Amino acid sequence: MTPFGHLEATSARGTLMGNRGDLHAPDGTITRHHAGKAWICCTLTEKNGRRVIFDTKGHYTPLFFLDEAVAFAAGHRPCGECRRTDFLRFKRHFNRATHRPDDQFVPAHEIDALLHRERLDGRTKRLHRATLAHLPDGSFFTTDPAPQTPLLLWQGKAYPWSHAGYGTPVTLPDRTEATVLTPPTLVAVLRAGYAVAPQL
Repeated sequence: MTPFGHLEATSARGTLMGNRGDLHAPDGTITRHHAGKAWICCTLTEKNGRRVIFDTKGHYTPLFFLDEAVAFAAGHRPCGECRRTDFLRFKRHFNRATHRPDDQFVPAHEIDALLHRERLDGRTKRLHRATLAHLPDGSFFTTDPAPQTPLLLWQGKAYPWSHAGYGTPVTLPDRTEATVLTPPTLVAVLRAGYAVAPQL
């Protein structure tokens, strides 16, 4: 998966798996962009003695991310089952980002519904604008001169993304106008202190 949320075939290996439901047609071809609003980001490692099973027919289509920053940009949140600790941490920071008490219970389907409104504009990815000064580490964006080059903001530098990893970083002025790929609520979760670990 790309930070734009596009599904692309690649030989590169991701570190996390995404799930948007079963995207396959009966003949095995991928015909859907998503199936439902619960877009999650899962571990690739064994959990509780069970193996992660890929591509179970009729259940879900596995999608792979370089790291969680890419998953956020594509609109995915941590899975509440295989990444329970991260999911609970995410919910605390979601509450802070949306001005709720840390321990307030918010059903996952409400979070998913909010994120879904921010992910898509019709059938295309919904984007928003901001200056770099207003973006937290872990956000993905593009610049007007290079709208097809997704950049990760991390510790004052912008890292160009590819399936194989990040390229040489550049330093951009804080006043740079950016088209932000990461949905606004997930930007707010990052700003509230949720830490991703990009594969730099």
